[in-house]
Parts: sequence; structure tokens; C-alpha cells
Amino acid sequence: MKNHLVGITGVLLLTGTLLALKPQPDAAVSFASAKPKPPVRPKNIIYILADDHRYDFMGFTGKVAGLKTPNLDRLAAEGAHVRNAFVSTALCSPSRASILSGQYAHTHKVVDNFAPLTPGLKFFPQYLQKAGYKTAFLGKWHMGNTDDAPQPGFDYWLSFKGQGDYYNPTFNINGKRVSYTDSSYTSDLLTDYALRWLSSLDKSKPFCVYLSHKAVHAEFQPAKRHRGMYKNMPINYPQTMYLTATDSSRQWGSKPAVNPEMGPLKVNMADMPNWVKQQRYSWHGVDYMYHGQIGFNDFYRQYCETLMGVDNSVGRVLKWLEDNGQLENTLVVYMGDNGFSFGEHGLIDKRHMYEESMRVPLLVRCPTRVKAGTKLDQVVQNVDIAPTLLAYAGIAKPAQMQGNSFLPLLQGKSIPWREQAFYEYYWEADFPQTPTMFGVRTDRYKYIFNHGVWDANELYDLKNDPQEVNNLIRSADHQAIAKEMKSKVFDWLESTGGLQIPLHPIRQKRNDHRYKGVY
Repeated sequence: MKNHLVGITGVLLLTGTLLALKPQPDAAVSFASAKPKPPVRPKNIIYILADDHRYDFMGFTGKVAGLKTPNLDRLAAEGAHVRNAFVSTALCSPSRASILSGQYAHTHKVVDNFAPLTPGLKFFPQYLQKAGYKTAFLGKWHMGNTDDAPQPGFDYWLSFKGQGDYYNPTFNINGKRVSYTDSSYTSDLLTDYALRWLSSLDKSKPFCVYLSHKAVHAEFQPAKRHRGMYKNMPINYPQTMYLTATDSSRQWGSKPAVNPEMGPLKVNMADMPNWVKQQRYSWHGVDYMYHGQIGFNDFYRQYCETLMGVDNSVGRVLKWLEDNGQLENTLVVYMGDNGFSFGEHGLIDKRHMYEESMRVPLLVRCPTRVKAGTKLDQVVQNVDIAPTLLAYAGIAKPAQMQGNSFLPLLQGKSIPWREQAFYEYYWEADFPQTPTMFGVRTDRYKYIFNHGVWDANELYDLKNDPQEVNNLIRSADHQAIAKEMKSKVFDWLESTGGLQIPLHPIRQKRNDHRYKGVY
């Protein structure tokens, strides 16, 4: 009996041992759950907007001799350079409203720098905030009737009235006025506050920073450390700067008004619009720029020096991301709100539809989505920014947005996409030199409809005439193209509800040289 019990006990002990050695389902689950899971990386967004930065004034383009923008160059090298980026309106307020809303100016109704915000207009940060993002706006708002008041969609708000000041600004920080009197420079301050806010966040939660610089808006004022750094910079005077000059004794540096290096440039002076010729001697023309307040050479070089503060800002943002382990999971987008003319057609500033005005820099860095060194040639417009940022955050495009996400294009995917950029600009009482205009640009042709003036419309072959000086609007060989492109413009306006020009009360004074300061 004793031996029998011992046998049974041995079997039970052996069985227990085998059961203990055999992996049990519950034990396996417990063991797997004990392994630490890799943290979910938040999809952060930093959108940096510069004012009046034209598309080719970056070091890596080679367009401007001696210009160095190492941090913008880095963005392009480590991400994507969108080479055909355009705004739908080359003016501060309308373009900014299009960036935030994903809508054309005739839809959001912020058609100039004085038009009020349309009640109920929604901007992309409101959708991000609802999805759990911490959001901040820092810098120039300059839109509608809101002045510098905090706007919906932002957890943190820092802005200033109107154009603001380059030195010693007064900020509205979450509703409280903060003034500087110690020669503080606005581009640096905006970056300081942005990095301070970022440092206060829970790094496990996603964030969106909208950093909106005053620079490089005229009248240009570089940071003290950058003053004079380009005093010896050679100036690349555009050929078209001299076309309408009548005073052959006028000098631009060492170059005469009639440029002997113009070469075989074919120009149709008869069909150059009169408003272009007349604007040459005005606030926005090279012969009376800003009513004679500054010479062209100083104007050009100070612009480049002021741009350095923006490039520094980009570098500081990238360094913060790197130091805080957020560089690889943050979408960084850099853009200009519109372009800027430096003498082309005898003009300065923006508003018109020529390349240097409607075309902007657009750089995108995001290692998880964008291959380093990407060069994107599809047409992207400012109305595409909001849908793209939302798509990166995993948020579907709201129905009212008229742009589309170009994120798939950045990833090398083939998707249906537009082949043209549409444009609209509405006449302003304070700068009456430029008429209302509508237009369309394809990879080959540009058509401009100058509305409400007894003047020529415009058609340019961008392949054979990239400087846009040979107006083909009366060319017998191009009538079918002109007709087709005009139809594109008005079909676009009709399909997007833009056939009625939005008007609002005009209270500002005129600012042309003949009626300066007159209501």
C-alpha cells in the first residue's frame, strides 16, 4: 500500500512538474503585456509663415548672388521643395485667410486688408484643437476687423496690431498687453515665445504652432547683428525693369535705365497694359518707390538682411525639435504669404499676377512622410495648406474647404491633381494703381483678365517668354488658347461662387502720388 501511494505521489509530482514547465496561455498573455510598448509618437505640426518672401530669394536657388539662408536650405535638403507653389491672391490678408480656411478669397470674403472676417468662418486650428492638439498662434494676424484680439482655435495667443513694429513691439499675449523698450527685435521675440510655449507642453500630446513673422514686410529693418552684412551684395537688376523707362540719364547703380544687356528679349510694348506703364512712377514703381523714401539698391539689400532674422528663427525651431526629441515626428512647413517684385516690369511690391508676385517659397520637412531632397513640381496653392495639415493629423477635409491635401504628392503617390493655378485680386482704394484682375496659370500659359479698366488683357507663353513681356492677346495664332483660358477663369469663378465681387465700406485714404492722403 505504501509503495502504491509513493507511486501515485511520484506520478502527481511528475505531472505537476510537466505542467509547470509547459507554457500556459494565461502566463503567456501576462508575459507579453509586461513588455514595455514603444511610445506613440504625436504628429506635431509647425507652420512658419514669412511676409512678402518671394519664391527664389533663398540661398539654395542660386538666384541672389551672395544670399545665404542655411536653415531654409536645410529644410529643402532634408525635406521637399515645392517648386510650383502659388497664392490665389498676392496680398497679406486674403492670402492668410486662404491659408487658414482652405478657401479662395471670393469665398471667405477677406478680399483685401480691410475686409471684416465673415461670421462663422472656420480655420484649420479649430479642427486640430477639437482633435486634441495644443495650438498656438504667434505673430502677425493682420486680418479683417479683429485687430490683435485672440482668435478661436488657439490655446495660446500672441499677436500685435496691424503690421506691427520690427523693434520694441507691443504684443497682445492672451489678452494682456506686453510692451518692449529695450531694442528687442520682433523676429527674435516671436521665436523666443514660441520655444518657451513648446517647452511648457506635455511632450506626449500633439501640438501645432503657427509662427507668423512680420518680416520681410516693408519698410525693411534687419536685426542689428545683420545690418550691413549685404552692403556689398551685387544686385541682379531684372531685364524688364527698364522697359518703360523714359529718362535714359537715370542710373541704377552702374546700370543705365535702358539696359544694353537686354539682348534678344522680344517685347510687345503696344499691348503692355497702361496700368503697368503708369505704375512705374508711383508708390509701387521703381521710379517713385514708397514716394521716394528709399533707393532701389538699399531697398534690395535691406530686404535680404531682414530675411536673415526669419532664417535664424527657422534654425532655432529645428534645434529645439532636435534637442527635445521631436524632430522626426514633426511636420515643419515654411511658406511666404505672397511674393514680391524687385523691378520686374518696373514694379515693386505684390498684388499683380506676374510670377514674382503670385509665386511663393514652400518647403516641407517630415521624415516619416517626405523623402529628403524631394522636388515637387505639381501646382500647389495656399488653399491646399489647411487640408494638408489636417490630413497629416488624420482629420478628414471639411466640406467647405476648396483646396486639397498634397500630402500624397509629397510621398511620391500618383493622385488626381490640378494642372493650373487660379488667381484673383480686388482693387483697393488706398492703392488704386492696380486693377481688379482674375487669371489662370498652367505650366505653359498665363492668362490675365484686367477687370473694370479700359486696357489690354494678357496672355503669355511662359516657356518662350518667362519674363512675361510679349503679350500674345492679339496674336492670331493664340486666339483659341486665349478663349480657352478665359473660359477656364470664369468657369472657376462660377463653379466656386465667385461671380459677384465682394464689396465693403471704403474708409481708408488714397495712397497714389497724385491724390496722396485724399479720401
